Amino acid sequence: MEARSRGVFDTSPGWIGAIVAQRRPWYSILYVQVLIAIVLGIFIGSFFPKAGVAMKPLGDGFIALIRMMIAPIVFCVVVQGIGSMGDIKQVGRVGFKALVYFEIVSTLALVVGIVVAYVVHPGSGFNINPATLDTKLVAGYITRAKDVGILPLLMGIIPSTIFDAFVKGDVLEVLFIAILFGFSIERMGPVGEYLLRLIEAFTKALFGIIRIIVRLAPIGALGGMAFTVGSYGFGSLSSLLKLIGTFYLTAAIFVLAVLGPIAYFAGFSILRFIGYIKAELLIVLGTSSSETVLPDMMQKLERLGVSKTTVGLVFPTGYSFNTDGTNIYLTLSVVFLAQATNTHLNLGQLLAMLLFATIASKGASGVTGTGFVTLAATLSAVPSVPIQALAILVGIDKFMSECRAVTNVVGNGVATIVVSRWEKELEGKKMADLRRIMASRNVAVREPKPEELKPDELKSVASKIP
Repeated sequence: MEARSRGVFDTSPGWIGAIVAQRRPWYSILYVQVLIAIVLGIFIGSFFPKAGVAMKPLGDGFIALIRMMIAPIVFCVVVQGIGSMGDIKQVGRVGFKALVYFEIVSTLALVVGIVVAYVVHPGSGFNINPATLDTKLVAGYITRAKDVGILPLLMGIIPSTIFDAFVKGDVLEVLFIAILFGFSIERMGPVGEYLLRLIEAFTKALFGIIRIIVRLAPIGALGGMAFTVGSYGFGSLSSLLKLIGTFYLTAAIFVLAVLGPIAYFAGFSILRFIGYIKAELLIVLGTSSSETVLPDMMQKLERLGVSKTTVGLVFPTGYSFNTDGTNIYLTLSVVFLAQATNTHLNLGQLLAMLLFATIASKGASGVTGTGFVTLAATLSAVPSVPIQALAILVGIDKFMSECRAVTNVVGNGVATIVVSRWEKELEGKKMADLRRIMASRNVAVREPKPEELKPDELKSVASKIP
């Protein structure tokens, strides 16, 4: 209670991490700035479309800045986690539990998409003749869909060279190298401990850079949203508003009715968690990319008390194996296209689609235009639905990608905490601290000053300094 009265409490196992709560003016809060930027972007794109399109480099530049940091941060966090733990079996255990969770929840997302599509019938009444559609719009996606599959995914995990993984920024390749590097360091004794200290210092520097870059998020969100609205306009949405609304509704149902109970049984509130990561979700909404918040989300999950090992193994892997938003989009869109073209799908075809989508949603990771490419691949499992029908969705895919990305981030965040609970990392006081951190509002996070720590905490900090 003494520490809490000063606004300081422990947030990470084995280290004196601290959060000092300070009330800040509303206009200096990042998520408020991003929200204002999104509104401005919509205004500019709507009334000055040419100016909105011209602002595309702002969004692209911000995404590029974040992407350049993802590979080294994932590498350092995973190596630290594996190299510093005593039980090597924990890596395999955490990985296995994560994959089991991913498979179950991802399948539920696919099923939810099908159920809602048949309840709402978003494609009824379109009566579209596929022969009248322009297939040139989707030819490129259909071609790239041939590269989707579980075998290309598994082979793609192995990089051509160690450095090639970092040059491409492929998360799975970097994760593979980091796991091997972590195992190697764990066996090196004193030399390994020295390398870990260097990596820890380097990681702090990387997150320092991220904190600088993230301050540019409002500019990135402004450029991304202005370009989206300026390029496609709200006019392209008019005939397909029911589908877009159904997709957003389905995502909300999934988060509240599936992830909500999972979070409840894990000991936390899904709404509190969403409130905790609201700034990151707004950045994703503005940039239409979940990659833009990967480093910051990893840091926030560690702040909740989740170990570096679990964060490093679960959250980045979820970007390929736990794409809940994309899964909902796949099954909902396939059923929508079947309804729009008056194509009946029997139970066998639905099961075939479900099975293929389970594989395709993972195999498409790293492919440009992932959501649309995966949808083209999934349609191959339902040949009765004409592939030309994809042209209907080209104009609105950008608006749906924002919801896909937001749902994916929430799903992976919940998955990381659940696996951590499964590993018994968050028990007793640590779980109480997690709930308290999620419940905090409008706080600035910084390192504690020496005078804010008790003597025993100062000694613990000093013992960590090499």
